[in-house]
Amino acid sequence: MLTRLRQIHYGWTIVVLGFLIIFACIGLARYAYTMLLPSMQAGLGLSYDRMGFIGTGNFSGYLLSVMLAPRLIRRFRPRAVITAGLVLITLSLFAVSASHGFLMPLVLYFLVGMGTGFANIPTMALISLWFRSDQSGKAAGLMIAGNGAAIVLAGVLVPLLNRSFGANGWRAGWLLLAIIALLVTILAGWLVRNHPADKGLEALGQASPPSPDQLLPREHKGDGALLLRLGLLYLAFGATFMVYGTFIVTTMVREYGFSEAKAGLYWSWAGFISLFSGVSFGALSDRIGRKHGLALVFAVQSAAYLLGGLKPGQAGLMISIALYGSAVFAIPAIMAAAVGDYLGLSRAAGAFATITVFFAAGQTIGPALAGLIARSSGSFANAYLSAGTITTVAMIFALFLPRPRHASAPPG
Repeated sequence: MLTRLRQIHYGWTIVVLGFLIIFACIGLARYAYTMLLPSMQAGLGLSYDRMGFIGTGNFSGYLLSVMLAPRLIRRFRPRAVITAGLVLITLSLFAVSASHGFLMPLVLYFLVGMGTGFANIPTMALISLWFRSDQSGKAAGLMIAGNGAAIVLAGVLVPLLNRSFGANGWRAGWLLLAIIALLVTILAGWLVRNHPADKGLEALGQASPPSPDQLLPREHKGDGALLLRLGLLYLAFGATFMVYGTFIVTTMVREYGFSEAKAGLYWSWAGFISLFSGVSFGALSDRIGRKHGLALVFAVQSAAYLLGGLKPGQAGLMISIALYGSAVFAIPAIMAAAVGDYLGLSRAAGAFATITVFFAAGQTIGPALAGLIARSSGSFANAYLSAGTITTVAMIFALFLPRPRHASAPPG
């Protein structure tokens, strides 16, 4: 048994660690907010728009960190940056559990967002170092499944804590999430390795002779425009998916009259379905190409958002939530693989950080605008319809991406 474990490539250990890091830094620190929002809003006595601004504070911190991350990664290497980010998240979550008013949770959730960027960016950059193109989409999808696991946990755990602790249930929730994040921080600091060479290994996947520009940070004509196109697609994703992800539980409770437990059950099912979103679409993009994979994901997301905005009743809402879960974490998985295919391994970390600035800017704007729309109209329906329109445009835009320069995958 021990011999078999030793024969497993350490890249799969990196995937497991990546799953746990994403579970903590994004899944718990961000998506749990969706479940905690109704009770937290009541406990702090805050309006829709103020809760939206707290969510935006998180995304603003993330935006700042992704701009700083490339320099920190080059200077301190991924392992140190990941660990530091998780430490910041852990300490901030402990503090959020004891926060009051509006300003204090806003500042603390901003710090959580910074920690999320510092942990997430180098974790996703490890994919292009540990896996070759034919395996990178699947590996990224497995890592990103950590988000779905966190949604399932939050959907079951938060209603239970609210029943047990009453008005302080949301405080107990943040405290428990902080303890879990602390455990992940210890594991990451202990086991993450920066490069296969650190373990005397090569990247996992089909070996092919690398061209010089895959190994050297060589820029080609049109790379800037290509990064911009990928960035705009990532911006569209960022501006839309967290509108739905932040407010759908509140919509179920306030607009559909669901109990918190029933809304949590629906949300946990979305999380369960999302466990397979990254790995299924990531692996599919390994076969059909990145641009077709991106277009397909945006099509599924468009259907989810438009259904959510049209309010087709409980059956339609269930379909909307299922569609959302089936594709929600596919774009980051495909993007993490695409930057290595399009720009080469040596530039993958910097390129992923660059396009993540677009993503962070999108998710910073989206929830705040959705909160303002809901305050003026009394419903999130128009926000969901707007999100569906944006992702439909993104679907068409993705189909015009060129063929990756460095991929061993099929054309597209």
